[in-house]
Amino acid sequence: MTASSPAVLDELKAALGPGGWTQDPEVIAPALTEWRNRWTGNTPLLLTPRSTEEVARAVTICAREGVAITPQGGGTGLVGGQIPFGEVLLSMRKMRAVRDVTPLDDAMTVEAGLTLLEAQQAATAAGRYFPLSLAAEGSATIGGVISTNAGGTQVLRYGMMRDLVLGIEAVLPNGQVFNGLKRLRKDNTGYDLKQLLIGAEGTLGVVTAATLKLFPIMRSRAVAVVGLETAAASVELLARAKAETGGGVEAFELMKRLGMALVLKNIPDTREPLDSTPDWYVLIEIASGTPGGAEAQMQALLEVAFEEGLITDAAIAQNDAQRAEFWRLREEHSAALKPEGGGWKHDVSVPISRIADFIDEASAAVERFHPGARISVFGHVGDGNLHYDILPGVGQDIPAFIGRWKEGSQVVHDVVARYDGSISAEHGLGRLKSEEVKRYKSPVEIETMAALRRALDPRRIMNPAVLF
Repeated sequence: MTASSPAVLDELKAALGPGGWTQDPEVIAPALTEWRNRWTGNTPLLLTPRSTEEVARAVTICAREGVAITPQGGGTGLVGGQIPFGEVLLSMRKMRAVRDVTPLDDAMTVEAGLTLLEAQQAATAAGRYFPLSLAAEGSATIGGVISTNAGGTQVLRYGMMRDLVLGIEAVLPNGQVFNGLKRLRKDNTGYDLKQLLIGAEGTLGVVTAATLKLFPIMRSRAVAVVGLETAAASVELLARAKAETGGGVEAFELMKRLGMALVLKNIPDTREPLDSTPDWYVLIEIASGTPGGAEAQMQALLEVAFEEGLITDAAIAQNDAQRAEFWRLREEHSAALKPEGGGWKHDVSVPISRIADFIDEASAAVERFHPGARISVFGHVGDGNLHYDILPGVGQDIPAFIGRWKEGSQVVHDVVARYDGSISAEHGLGRLKSEEVKRYKSPVEIETMAALRRALDPRRIMNPAVLF
């Protein structure tokens, strides 16, 4: 990998033409800082291609000269994988077309710069449903959520982004275009190349477009917030919810009281959803293809849950506005923690049956390591993904606390490993965990991934700081 010489930068500018690049510091600045302010990078040139052909031109030049590239989607990633440190920054923000929607195939093809919210809206306009949903969906782009294999709140019913992609178009590290935009559900003709690109964090190529799975629009939807005494009760409640609804549960989100209290404290226009203040909350969303079906299933579920002592309180949203209020309490958790002075944040997964045990063991380990630290737990019980965040205790020295982040994270991640979990459930490794993950992956896994990367990107120009 070589530095970007003025001559190479001039060639890139000429290849993309007016409107396809900028060196204006004010335009570039927002793309250089990660949301949590952990990283602020730099780049000699921001490329904003408008077509796959322009992406291919730029990558071909960089491949020839050994110039590194950092691809970027909406910039909402939380592990720093989208932040350049001297590399050419390639933003997909101008490739936003909906190329094709085919309702009979339950599929649509969109470009990588389209936001997740815009993709949802395009599906709805065609009488279909695209289920991937996350708090940053107004900014996160399709290319970004593919490259990080994003999960979000609907994984329980529909799966990760990996499960929602039928085909991919991408520019490989040598500048060649891989055109795999198929609408097929079945294609057993060798390696599934699109799956290599999903979750690769831009290290094996630049995703330029994708064909996505669509689903029928549900006729009814019900949302409730319930109170529980323990995290273990949430796992039992999930099993009951699946049984009562026949698989109709779309979201099942766990929240500890501390996180809820910080949302109410730090996020304007929020209010306590229940009459009580339980130690744990769960937000449940049920959807049905039958009018009124979801409401009936929710009512039946809560009645059974009360009878069995699984829940202590409950509130069912009565209209769309209240459903949005309930969801906002969950989605604002990350923003609510930010004013508390920073923290050690963990995006982990463990087997669903071990969630409560993990929380107990990890919390005890954290208390031993840093007495008085506050622990906020929230996340997706339905897929075992928890956001396990540790905040400084009231009155504790914040800079000193932040300074113990790496050691503290290892304490948590070692517990994750003992439960056969993952230290990155849905955010990817990025710059944050690319070295740490070597502690938890076997030599066989690391070498196999390194061999794949060498084969496709021998000069390591694609997002060079990410993945080993």
